[in-house]
Amino acid sequence: MNLKDRITISEALKTKEGSKVSVAGWLENLNVLGKIAFLKLRDGTSIMQLVVSNKKLLEELKLIHPETVVLVEGLIQKGQQKSGDRELVAEKFEYLGFAEAPLPIDFSGKIATSMDKKLDWRCLSLRNKKDHSIFKVQAKLIEGIQEWLNKNGFYQVFTPCIMGTPSESGSEVFEIKYYNKKAFLRQDPQLHRQLTIAGGLTKIYDIGPSWRAEKSHTSRHLCEHRTCAVEIGFIKSEQDTMRIEEQVIISAFRKVNESCQAELKELQIKLKIPKAPFLELKFPEVYSILEKMNKKKQIGDTLDTEDDKLLWEYIQKEYPACEFYFINGFPFAHKPFYVMNNENSKYARSVDLYYKGIEMSSGGQREHRYNKLIDAIKEKKLNPKSVEWFTKFFKYGVPPHGGFALGIERITMALLDLDNIRKAVLFPRDSERFSP
Repeated sequence: MNLKDRITISEALKTKEGSKVSVAGWLENLNVLGKIAFLKLRDGTSIMQLVVSNKKLLEELKLIHPETVVLVEGLIQKGQQKSGDRELVAEKFEYLGFAEAPLPIDFSGKIATSMDKKLDWRCLSLRNKKDHSIFKVQAKLIEGIQEWLNKNGFYQVFTPCIMGTPSESGSEVFEIKYYNKKAFLRQDPQLHRQLTIAGGLTKIYDIGPSWRAEKSHTSRHLCEHRTCAVEIGFIKSEQDTMRIEEQVIISAFRKVNESCQAELKELQIKLKIPKAPFLELKFPEVYSILEKMNKKKQIGDTLDTEDDKLLWEYIQKEYPACEFYFINGFPFAHKPFYVMNNENSKYARSVDLYYKGIEMSSGGQREHRYNKLIDAIKEKKLNPKSVEWFTKFFKYGVPPHGGFALGIERITMALLDLDNIRKAVLFPRDSERFSP
């Protein structure tokens, strides 16, 4: 037998009866009793029943533990199960990787296992079919995002993850040693995206990680997360970025719907494809809506998690078909210096996208005028020298521009109704975990 001759189990299940094939995977249900055994073989594409009646193979299997990796050669026959799936009558086994017993966790879902223990043994917990489905959906989400952007003239770029100064003010930053200097992991690829626009690449997107040293240990927060960050030049207003984001989301959801019906069924999700334009709520009207929901806020306050929940309750009542919605015009006092402020107003051209009451992205129009940028830096009580590496380029002609950064794990969590964002990450990093 040779691994190069193997086919996947999903291919084997479509192979005509009587064909001789080789498949490989992990063994399940290793209960050898009597003169015949029925086993399960799983390879990541599907699961197939193996029928073993060869006396020598049966004796070998008595010494083998579940999750052992094997290469199997045999004949395809019509299955005896109700599903009618084909099964494989095993003739030869080659053992590729032996598993010890007992397994440190049960990943079948039959035995309750804590989130922490699953993450301690993440490589094993990932072998669960539902976990596979999560990451297949996530892959297609990203593929759908990229398809629309690529078809509409956007170029994928790669901006740096190491910064000489923090990309945003505040303490939520990881400091690292960079040779004999102090550096920081980026909190957002924002500023370098803007510089790329200033450099003349006016339709770009960047998919990659960002880091925030958040001490909160909630079901929605991570220290390391990934975004698809989009930036476009020569816009009229933040409305242009909203129209682009709508199409990106619709394309992503269509791709999942076309490619992941089996996974959505496994996860018991009925996917709704949103329609453009999405609902838009604006400040200061947001304060009036919250007051109707018995939450009084001061003019100039930003939103907290309770406000997000109340606004979602309001939308479910007033717009029952709506799952995606924008909140526009956040108070400038609570926004970074690079956000454009509306003229003679306390409200910025700052837009967040929400899905099922959870923030998915932050974006809007950026300030492209050098003098206004410096004024904002002073208003925020920042040291102009600390961001001069960024602002100096705005002296030399930068077009109006804007964009957004869409959280990959966040949208996966919300789409699949996961109760914890860590389920949408292969190997999560939070305030208490950086291994495995």
